[in-house]
Amino acid sequence: MSVRFDRANSEIQRCLSDIIFNKMNDPRIDSLLYISEVNVSPDFRYCKVKVAYDSDNREKLNEIIAVLQKSEGFIKKELAQMVKMPHMPKFEFVIDKGANAAIRINEILKNLDIPAGDDDE
Repeated sequence: MSVRFDRANSEIQRCLSDIIFNKMNDPRIDSLLYISEVNVSPDFRYCKVKVAYDSDNREKLNEIIAVLQKSEGFIKKELAQMVKMPHMPKFEFVIDKGANAAIRINEILKNLDIPAGDDDE
């Protein structure tokens, strides 16, 4: 991927985080939410936004994604004021399964009962 798209992706990710957490004022959006990845299409018409949640609550994450999808018009309007782009993309908010798997693995590792061993051996 070119430097142009990398910069566009990181700028969109930064602006989306700002919009979602500072301008939306929706009580259903939790502070445990984060945008893990943004991929804009080469023609800037579509943008896939991967969203992760620092909890194992799948229902809450699905609710948040529904809220974000319904707020797409507001998000586009705010983003247009922050970033100059050839086209304002259509957003698709999806669950980042990799981040959720990492969270689940960390929870399992925390719950393991490993006895202290001797370091002399």
